[in-house]
Amino acid sequence: MDTTYYALSIKQPWAALVVAGLKTIEIRTWPTGQLGRVFIHAARIPDDCEHAWASVPNELLPLTKLAGGLIGQAELIECITYRDAKHFGQDQAQHYNLPEWFQAPVMFGFRFANAKRLPFTRLKGQLRFFEFPASVLDGIAS
Repeated sequence: MDTTYYALSIKQPWAALVVAGLKTIEIRTWPTGQLGRVFIHAARIPDDCEHAWASVPNELLPLTKLAGGLIGQAELIECITYRDAKHFGQDQAQHYNLPEWFQAPVMFGFRFANAKRLPFTRLKGQLRFFEFPASVLDGIAS
């Protein structure tokens, strides 16, 4: 029986920043109870936010060019609830989003640890967390 894994699709350059361990909180408008190992999927369409791209160190630029597949994995260790812009802004160094990006009444931060890059593996993404079979990772040491 094939093991099932979970991935989260994130737009570039955010996905590269997560895999590099620089962005440790990914912001969403919905909560999750999904904890543990999560594969990071680089979405096919990048984010056009200038602030996002200005946050990328030069050495990560090649990783930001990968899209439409898995680029790494991380441990999802916590889902943080942000109920106001002040609290949201206090974690800016971990999620990289500007304080005015907060959308009331609540936003959520998925805190990641132990991120690591994996060889690029083409895979169609989906919204929210999505399942994929272990066979997708054949030949990749994880």
